Amino acid sequence: MKNNLFPIFLKSDSYRFLIVGGGNVGLEKAETLLRQNPLTTLTVVAQKINSGLRQLQQKHPQLIVRERSFEENDLDTTDFLIIATDNTALNRDIKQKANDKGILVNAADQPDLCDFYLGSIVNKGYLKIAISTNGKSPVLARRLREHLEEAIPENISDSIENLNAFREQHKGDIQAKLVSLNKATKALVKETDKREGKKYKELTFEITVVFLAVFFGYGLSSIISVDELNGYIKEIPPAFYGMVLVGFFAQLVDGAVGLGYGVTCATSMMLFGIKLPAISGSIHTAEMFSSGISGFSHYKFGNVNKKLLLWLAIPGVVGAICGALLLIYLGNKYETITYAVLATYTMIIGIRLVLIAFRKKIVRKKIKNTGLLGFSGGLFDAFGGGGWGPIVTSTLLAKGRKSNYVVGTVSLAEFFVTLAASATFFASLGVSHWYIVVGLILGGSIAAPLAARLAGKLPQKTAILAVAFLVIVFSIRMLFKIF
Repeated sequence: MKNNLFPIFLKSDSYRFLIVGGGNVGLEKAETLLRQNPLTTLTVVAQKINSGLRQLQQKHPQLIVRERSFEENDLDTTDFLIIATDNTALNRDIKQKANDKGILVNAADQPDLCDFYLGSIVNKGYLKIAISTNGKSPVLARRLREHLEEAIPENISDSIENLNAFREQHKGDIQAKLVSLNKATKALVKETDKREGKKYKELTFEITVVFLAVFFGYGLSSIISVDELNGYIKEIPPAFYGMVLVGFFAQLVDGAVGLGYGVTCATSMMLFGIKLPAISGSIHTAEMFSSGISGFSHYKFGNVNKKLLLWLAIPGVVGAICGALLLIYLGNKYETITYAVLATYTMIIGIRLVLIAFRKKIVRKKIKNTGLLGFSGGLFDAFGGGGWGPIVTSTLLAKGRKSNYVVGTVSLAEFFVTLAASATFFASLGVSHWYIVVGLILGGSIAAPLAARLAGKLPQKTAILAVAFLVIVFSIRMLFKIF
């Protein structure tokens, strides 16, 4: 079986279209035609007209709407006919009359009456892709369109313009131009080959890791007996297992929606009564590992914008060092006051998360002062034990940037920020509360690859509201505990 249809891109403003049927299907067909070319000459004839068609007519004055039955003389001023009624006998009669006049017909959801199909269409600036399943599955065509709309970048028109300029400036015959264009775009094919090669490298790496794990596990068993190992396990504080769950949940949300790790951990650890510098130090030490795995996973799945990464990571590192030094000084000298400040800060972050969750769709805007955004995010993140995601991710999403690229880039930049904060805390404090650090690392590392796959797919509103609720409740409880 194969698709024998021949695709043609029609200059629809040069032809006259008639739609018979004024219900939801007729409205959908009219919207499709006018969306592709607002200058299309279009007439709709039906005994009853959908209110949506009336509204569409106000936006497109050239749209003619006639509330009456179809008449054969309607075909006298028609080049293409679209039938959108649920009366099969009537549709067949109208098609026959149209074909007798040499008019091509499309009948909605009736492939046997169609001379042509209206496929699903992907629009990206100059780029237009039409998808056909030979009339067998419009649902599949629509899903493919949605996938391509997500996969093709918004700035594809820039690439098209550049290639057009290259073609226009190139001298020589058509064969010479083709050779040059093939050479200029050859890197795209090579990149695919490289990715195929990486799969084998990754497989080799995974086999090596398994071998080393078995090798060292066997070697360790000859040094430490099972009874001794059980004794060490019993000595692990119960809080370790709680931190594993906290680390898993926090990293799952952070990696999938780009925020929430630090504030979730910070509010939990404040309730344990841990010293303030140790809270931020432990979180950033643990987060360094989980964010590194998360960032690598996002880079692997193509979710990272390299230019934006540099503008966030470098100022973020500077801000993180400043925030860590400030917390070390205030946490030791004014502990109770700093506890209250941090609890208030995390509660404000929680409220901001609620606002983010209920935010309406944002129009894409130009990003300004990205370096300042990175610096402030790093500063408050190190000082408060969290906030990089709620500050940086929410700001970028508010500018209309795509979710998966924002989450991926912010997650990788976070690795460098947490590395700088961890090094600063370690130099001043050493490693404290090792079981909390290890618990957060273990839980976060398990969740990071899963979260990267969920980026852009997890229901963001639900996840963000869950984090916001926990952060606000824990912060208020901490404030009551202080006062």
